[in-house]
Order: sequence, then structure tokens, then C-alpha cells
Amino acid sequence: MFIDEHRGVFGVEPICQALGIAPSTYYAVKKREREPSARALRDAELLVEIRRVHAENNNGTYGARKVWKQRRREGVVVARCTVERLMRNDGLRGVKRGRKRRTTIPDGGADRPSDLVDRDFSADAPNRLWVADFTYVMTWSGVVYVAFVIDAFSRRIVGWKADTTMKTSLVLDTLEMALWARDRQGLTVEPGLIHHTDAGSQYVSFAFTTRLIDAGVDASVGSVGDAYDNSLAETTIGLFKTEKIHREAPWKTLSDVELATLERVDWFNHTRLHSAIGDMPPAEYEDLHLQRLETQ
Repeated sequence: MFIDEHRGVFGVEPICQALGIAPSTYYAVKKREREPSARALRDAELLVEIRRVHAENNNGTYGARKVWKQRRREGVVVARCTVERLMRNDGLRGVKRGRKRRTTIPDGGADRPSDLVDRDFSADAPNRLWVADFTYVMTWSGVVYVAFVIDAFSRRIVGWKADTTMKTSLVLDTLEMALWARDRQGLTVEPGLIHHTDAGSQYVSFAFTTRLIDAGVDASVGSVGDAYDNSLAETTIGLFKTEKIHREAPWKTLSDVELATLERVDWFNHTRLHSAIGDMPPAEYEDLHLQRLETQ
């Protein structure tokens, strides 16, 4: 500034007089330069709390939108654009949501069986129609996948497995458990059983298809990633996630998920009432069916 450069030689007042400005104007400008503005003070106060909220929530998970919402919950009214500006200037960023984990991954090179169900999940006896699918559970030690086989007649879970991989072995072992369990219950699988799934690569693999053929089971596959084409399995898994996994999270290890699934399946099959089968447990519903057959 010209006055600052020459005030030591000529003084402030003579220079202001020569420039045609009042000395008070010069001093007012210098005061503003020395003292931060009201906006700067406000920004400094807000930034302290923004840093706190950002750090406290999962070590920097929150982005500007959630930081802004949290401050509003704390009773601080501040514009979202202000939070965005201050976080951007301070280098604060939130985590971005990754891609949704997919469990249905089609195999474009595999021959796909026809859809023998066409969204009709009714059955007049056990071992007429099985539906199968799997889901994932986040644990402290990594992702755990849980597969199920459900009998459409009674809604009974006849097979399940938890594993850290979603390879074909996951669904193949689940099928083996279902075949073993039914044989143990005196309901040995006979030709005519339909095993329905989505078009995931695990279910259309050579190994899985071969095992179905060996067991005399007819494979049925719906559309890729279409929940309606496998809605019964989706519903059963949804109940499992809602009633067990989400309520009792967090989960630590595969073993924890296995034990929880074992408990859940036993309760689901023998205790939980299902409106679709007359408000009774699946095991009881099957027992009544078998008793009627024996009477006849």
C-alpha cells in the first residue's frame, strides 16, 4: 500500500491530504486488516466442531452431508454449503460407499436350465420343490457367506452352510446336507424334485448340475438377479438377516455365524410360526402331513 511504504518519510496525514482521502479512512482499513472478520471468526469456531464430528464418527467416515446433519442434531444451524466449503478447505473427506457386493454372478459360458417354476412356489408335498440361495454376513474377520435350501411345501430349511468363500463348494455342500437331512428324516428324495435357484454361476456350474442329475433332481433357474423369480428364498434369507444377523451384530468370526445359523435354523424349523402354512412351525406342518398320509 502506498501510504504504508512512505509514511515513515512523509507521515500519514500529509500523504492522505495529497491523495484526497481522510486519515480516518486509512486507519479504519488498517484495523480491519489486523482484526479477523465476523465470518472468519465464525468459520474458525465451526471448523473446530466439524473436525470433532469428523474424527468421532468411525475415524473420518462422515462426509459433508452427514457432518452437517450431525451438527443440526446438536442444535447448530449452519448451511450445508458452509460445511462443504470448510471441509474442502481443510482437506476433510468422508468415505465413499463401495460397490454393492454381488452374490449372483452369472456365468455367460454355462448352459442354463429352464425355469420350471415360473414364480409359482406352491407344492402339495415335501420334496416337490426346493428353492436355494445364499447371502453374506460382515464379520470382524471378513465376509462370511451363508447358503440355504428351503422346501417350498413347508418353508422348512432343509440344508445350510456358512463359509468364507462363495465358490461352488458352498452351494454344493448345502445341497448335500439337504439330501442327507431329508433321508435322515425318512423323506428320501425321489425323482420329480425341482431344485430352483437364480442364475448364479455356482448353481449352473458343471459340478453342481452333475450332482443334481446324480440325485435325480431337476434343475430350475430363474432370471439373473431377479428377486421375484426366487422370491421364496429371498424372503427366507431376508427373515434370517432381519431377525438374527442385524439384531445381534456385530459378528466376529465364521464360527460365530455358524453357531448363530444353527440356532436360527432349529428355531425357524421347530418353533417359529409361519402364516403361509397355517401359523405353525414347518416341522409340525410336515408331521401333520405325514400323519394324514398314514391315516389314509
